[in-house]
Amino acid sequence: MELEALRSIYEGDLCFRELSPVSFQYRVGESGDPKAFLIEVSWPETYPQTAPVISMDAFFNNTISSAIKQSILDKLMVEVEANLGTAMTYTLFEYAKDNKEVFMENQPVNTVTSVSNSIAIGTPDVPASKKKDKKEQLSKTQKRKLADKTDNKGELPRGWNWVDVIKHVSIFKLSFFNVKKICKK
Repeated sequence: MELEALRSIYEGDLCFRELSPVSFQYRVGESGDPKAFLIEVSWPETYPQTAPVISMDAFFNNTISSAIKQSILDKLMVEVEANLGTAMTYTLFEYAKDNKEVFMENQPVNTVTSVSNSIAIGTPDVPASKKKDKKEQLSKTQKRKLADKTDNKGELPRGWNWVDVIKHVSIFKLSFFNVKKICKK
């Protein structure tokens, strides 16, 4: 019953993800937020009489220090002990959402930038002024066709596609007159 409740509550919520019928992930915070984290909850066979397995080992949490992760897990386990014997996955996710700021208050915000800086050390820094934007190269034939279609200002002449309109109108007139002749007979 808890599985159906979770599916209906979090239907359309991009933060919630069902990995399997007994394993769920929930992202607390927006995806661009440096203090966002991901909780994974898995139900053992004897759940809810026994505690669910709570993990923060997802790649999404790589920027969070291990001390902060352990602190969050400890606080969630206190909540698990208080709710043992009842369906608690929704309660755990909401508890984490409500206490996100308290959980992440000691997490440095610049951790994400330091990771990206360490990756960028090996790449050469090229100033933007030295980079050249490549222009589309046209062959002589393509340039000639383009010049034939346009006037000296580079614009298409007025009525350049009227021939197609005239063809359609004349075909319509011919078919209309043929139908009229058949009806008279």
